[in-house]
Amino acid sequence: MGNNVKGTPIVKGLGFNSFGIGTNACTVDIDEENDKILRIRPFHFDEHYTPEDLNAWKIEARGKTFEPGFKTLISPLSLCYKKRVYSKNRIPYPLKRVDWDPKGERNPQNRGTSSYVRISWDEAAQLVADEIKRVHEQYGPESVLCEYDGHGETKIVHASHGCMVKMLELCGGFTSQARNPDSWEGWYWGAKHVWGMDPLGQQSLQNNIIKDISENGDAVLFWGCDVETTPLGWGGYMASRLCYWFTDLGVKQIHISPDVNYTNAVHADKWIPVLPNTDAALQLAIAYTWIKEGTYDQAYLDTHSVGFDNFKYYVMGGEDGVPKTPKWAEKICGVPSYTIKALARYWATHAVSIGHCNGGSYIRSTFSHEPARLEVALLGMQAVGKPGANQFKFIEWTLFGMPTVTPLPPSTKIPNLGAAYRGWVHGSQPSFIPKTMIPEAIMNPPVQWYGHVSAGLPREDQFTGPFQFPLEGKERIHMVWSDTPCWETCWNGGFHMQDALRHESIECVVVQHPWMENECLLADIILPSNTKFETEDIGTDSDSGQWNVVFYERQAIQPIGESKSDKEVVAEVAKKLEQFGGPYEDLLNRYLGGKTDEEWIEFGFETCGVPDDLTFEEFKEKQYYPFPTREDWKELPVGLSQFYEDPEGHPLKTPSGKLEYYSTTLAQNFPDDEERGPIPRWVATSPSHQERQATERGRNFPFLLVSNHPHFRVHAQHDDVTWFREMEECKVTGPDGYKYEPLWIHPIDAGKLGLKTGDVAKIYNERGAVLGGVRVTERIMPGAVYQDHGSRCDTIKLGEHGLDRGGANNLIAPTATTSKNTVGEVTSGFLVNVEKVDVFQLAEEYPEAFNRAYEPACGLVATARIVEGA
Repeated sequence: MGNNVKGTPIVKGLGFNSFGIGTNACTVDIDEENDKILRIRPFHFDEHYTPEDLNAWKIEARGKTFEPGFKTLISPLSLCYKKRVYSKNRIPYPLKRVDWDPKGERNPQNRGTSSYVRISWDEAAQLVADEIKRVHEQYGPESVLCEYDGHGETKIVHASHGCMVKMLELCGGFTSQARNPDSWEGWYWGAKHVWGMDPLGQQSLQNNIIKDISENGDAVLFWGCDVETTPLGWGGYMASRLCYWFTDLGVKQIHISPDVNYTNAVHADKWIPVLPNTDAALQLAIAYTWIKEGTYDQAYLDTHSVGFDNFKYYVMGGEDGVPKTPKWAEKICGVPSYTIKALARYWATHAVSIGHCNGGSYIRSTFSHEPARLEVALLGMQAVGKPGANQFKFIEWTLFGMPTVTPLPPSTKIPNLGAAYRGWVHGSQPSFIPKTMIPEAIMNPPVQWYGHVSAGLPREDQFTGPFQFPLEGKERIHMVWSDTPCWETCWNGGFHMQDALRHESIECVVVQHPWMENECLLADIILPSNTKFETEDIGTDSDSGQWNVVFYERQAIQPIGESKSDKEVVAEVAKKLEQFGGPYEDLLNRYLGGKTDEEWIEFGFETCGVPDDLTFEEFKEKQYYPFPTREDWKELPVGLSQFYEDPEGHPLKTPSGKLEYYSTTLAQNFPDDEERGPIPRWVATSPSHQERQATERGRNFPFLLVSNHPHFRVHAQHDDVTWFREMEECKVTGPDGYKYEPLWIHPIDAGKLGLKTGDVAKIYNERGAVLGGVRVTERIMPGAVYQDHGSRCDTIKLGEHGLDRGGANNLIAPTATTSKNTVGEVTSGFLVNVEKVDVFQLAEEYPEAFNRAYEPACGLVATARIVEGA
């Protein structure tokens, strides 16, 4: 294959989940010549291995055959990645904020507005080391907050995230940013209490579900699920191929979402538009219809569940005097009562599964644990686990290294490179703060919460605590070191985070990153890290749905500018810390773990699960090893079939071992929690959240914002890719030539607001405002507006009541977490208003912001903030 292509083929993994311990995806071939990436193309499994070697699987159903294919089904997000490598937004060298003086005035209030001056690596590393030592001595190691989790490139030896914690835990510790279960909020905080399903709350027994649907299924519900978008940065186009397969088989695809997303547009047999974050009302009305008409499986519930009578009493209005009828739901969710009844009746008489891709208003909004719990309640009412009736995912098919979470035929092993991984270690520090509470913990300590927060912990952990920051007798945060500078555009209450990073208590902010974006502009010291093209490493691809692969990643090009790998960046600081002795003595060697990069790569190879007879030299020559399909894959139990057939012999991980429509543990641990009570229900408002259109706030902010995974990015990644920005769908070119993040508005609402396609509008609430380029379209329902999350910040006015030109709408998301005793994010399905703006008038009002160095082809450029040494 490689002989017919110009350049040297190099295998790389271009998935963007960044969790190097377990899985990567999107394996590609890089063609390199003369230190230049020529192109990126699909990787072929059969270059060195035959279909027989791979035990190539087939799913045969209804006279048709589905096969995996022998080249990777990578997406444009991977194919275009060389544009990120050579982006004009790459940070060229170490930088220091011009008005930050560690020996004088630090001017924290100027973060985000100040420019930067070039400094040497020697000076940069010394500045960081001096600050660490000073903070350790003056306040204690817990006063250093490390922000080290998030999505990005997946690397192992040169891990993209968390190299600094490997060093800091060797010299006294730090405070950890504990990542909330962001892609799974509602499942984690809600569904677990109905059916267990550790680690995430989504169905974790998914083996052979695709085969089962192919043979027995009538329909799949895509509940806020965009298969043509969300999986692209994780596993490529296998999920898309499955939708075409369902169509070939005659399996109906029913989409329930406020918007006609990309999957909906291509594959849907039926679209049911529902207002953002009102799914719980729709679900309760479906349950009401089944109960009223006697079309649910009472015999199954008698043997497979507890507490259903409590749930039934609530649904029928016994608790609050309000029966949850389709007419009741219609006023809340915008779905006509006749449509609700039709959906309920179809579902009750057909074998229906539910597919998900994570994210969106359904699972990342206020009280999102309720629609997650109610979905499981509905599945249970129709005997979940019976043929053709399960919940499954189009993404994360080997998550947490679990062989049961793939609905497709699994490989013999899930390779694990954890032994060689040099990044962050989950839950290793006693001092931690939930990621969603970082701004509050910085500005208004102490803060309290329940649970260790991070995804993957057992259900019972949600009841531990309360925890507190700061720990008793310890100081608040005074220094922040981040290698994931996208908090403000990926989590809730971004303007609040801008205020936190400019708070007087924060004396030093260090950011390491390849690109000059988002929180880099709030840093005092910026350290340029590089991409995986510039390092030698080892990787895996376990989420393609084809075969699990481990591969050797040769270095493709020399580092761009003065960049170093994240591991090397931290090593520079470790060298400087050694001069102080004491806890820093021999720090560099201890941090490096006593191995060279080559030795770590070989160690990863030896411990990842490859066959004993495969030598490291042979592996490096071929560059990859694919694990064949399990011989017994057809015999694996289908989904929840064992629970369906024998609930006593195969219990769920709940206290009763059954579906719990009434959670005794929630009732016992949080008896006063009206937002997440023992029974799943409709929660309108709370002291923390007034995000319903029928509230007083709804009069001022009448629209619900849909903020989904973006089609042309992976969260905050890829916003500078020139190829994408050429596409009309990617950005809206404003009258000033600026490429604005698209804002979808229904024609009815656009008419009322006086808006037309191409206008620039302000999306706002009392927390602040962001701009967007208007696209008038019937792909969004009336009463809702749509703008993807993750657009790069281009902030005009910082902090509370701020204004952002880039359309980073997480800035105006609520600051409060999911509900009273949960710390999930709320980043979609919240109230906003919209009005047209005159960008030329804004330019006169904010000349500095509108005159920054900017190129429509790629957006902001790194040199926009560099004033010397360019």
